[in-house]
Amino acid sequence: MNTTRKLASLTIGSREFVWGERTYLMGVINVSPESFWNGKYGDEDAALERGRTLVEEGADVLDIGGQSTRPGYDEVPPQEEAERVAPVIERLVSELDVPVGVDTYKASVAKAALEAGAHLLNDIWGFRRESAMAALAVEYDVPAVIMHNQRDREFHDVIDDVRAGLTASIAIAEEAGLARERLIIDPGFGFGWKPEQNLEMVRRLAELRDLGLPLLIATSRKSTIGMVLDDAPPEERLHGTSASMALAIANGADMIRVHDMAEMRDVARVADAIVRGWP
Repeated sequence: MNTTRKLASLTIGSREFVWGERTYLMGVINVSPESFWNGKYGDEDAALERGRTLVEEGADVLDIGGQSTRPGYDEVPPQEEAERVAPVIERLVSELDVPVGVDTYKASVAKAALEAGAHLLNDIWGFRRESAMAALAVEYDVPAVIMHNQRDREFHDVIDDVRAGLTASIAIAEEAGLARERLIIDPGFGFGWKPEQNLEMVRRLAELRDLGLPLLIATSRKSTIGMVLDDAPPEERLHGTSASMALAIANGADMIRVHDMAEMRDVARVADAIVRGWP
């Protein structure tokens, strides 16, 4: 199924993202020691080296997180989180030619990251936890990824729930003055859903295209994939991640958030060749 549709292009940093042309790759750099996977880049030099590797392997944008948001995560104090991410972002922005985003839902952390040069906000609560996040995106003139988070909410229909949550987040953004075309939407795979609901989300992802915004999905090495694979640990979920990402692209994903850049670059290239056409 060809999922190409016309969306306005988006500039992140100095790079233009032309939606529908290909699938874009967001590389994860966790500077949180409590992260479930790949959380070993708290040292600035290590994070910079990781960033270089991700860019060499095909990353279009980097996403820096200072607090794990795995199921059952503990809150990190905002000042500590800011101290983790801001110096790393400053180094990455100054030394690499790639847009750099921050993965946080806390306005004070986001402000520190933006002051350090961040080009993108990625909010797992979609501005619904701290609406000041939207105002910061306007103040610093940066786009944002807004995610639907199903944690602590009633379940109805997976896509209806996601659509309702994202619609509320879009409204918060627009009320703050952040233009709709400055948004990327994320349905929130793994955030408050049962495994079968996560799988249904990927299967029905194309139904969210009616929101008229680019779709990001983040399935990389998450617990649902491990459960499908007989409780495989995170280090044994690469092939399952590949399958989920290929199907997400077939169902309309415009960007995938990944830990394993070289492998997912190849997954995206082949999926794009099938879905969008080749050569």
